[in-house]
Amino acid sequence: MLESIADFLSLYLHFKFDKDKKKRRQFEKENNLPKKFMINPLIWIVLFVVVLGSIIGIGISVYQHYYANNKNITEKIIKIEQILEKEKESLGIYPEKLTDIIRNNPLRKNICLDIWGNEYHYELLENGKNYVLLSKGLDGILNTDDDVNGNKNLP
Repeated sequence: MLESIADFLSLYLHFKFDKDKKKRRQFEKENNLPKKFMINPLIWIVLFVVVLGSIIGIGISVYQHYYANNKNITEKIIKIEQILEKEKESLGIYPEKLTDIIRNNPLRKNICLDIWGNEYHYELLENGKNYVLLSKGLDGILNTDDDVNGNKNLP
């Protein structure tokens, strides 16, 4: 049904454009005017759809990129929090520095860096019985809107 309507509209616009173009060419000829450049309305519709589709596509990709980064960073923070909990179980307190959880494990070599290459903000509270762990976000500045934290709530 929609295809039939689109075909009818396409035909209507095509014939209307041809009629208007003939009138315009006759007017230009009678008044000795240069030919005006005329574009078929179907081309304008296609251009509009292409531009609109591009804008929407770029917006979606930017949103997905931002959402995916926040999801990945949250997952990494949760993984670090699990390692910190294991450290507390074995030592009774959390480590003084986040780099202490690396030890000799090559798989944890880059665990202290977020996906933007910034070090995580790690701060001990209550004499090592609690902590704050968060990513400073894309801007690398603490206490801004793009900071990301895991399960633990900020003080």
